[in-house]
Amino acid sequence: MSSHELDARGLLCPMPVIRAQSAVAKLAPGDTLVVRATDPGALHDIPAWCRVHGHHIVATAREGREIVITIGVGTGRSG
Repeated sequence: MSSHELDARGLLCPMPVIRAQSAVAKLAPGDTLVVRATDPGALHDIPAWCRVHGHHIVATAREGREIVITIGVGTGRSG
């Protein structure tokens, strides 16, 4: 298991989700991806995408204007 980071700051919807999807596709189940975004829509969009695609949210936080979402990579299958 390893941790990775994605800088999605300055990107508007739907780009943070698209970039997260591309990054997660390269990771193994059990890895984590920390997404840093400034688009407030990411707080809804990324967790919704995770539910549909079999991943889970480990944590969400706000650091000033930044939103930090940690994704736990699943098997890629919802269920």
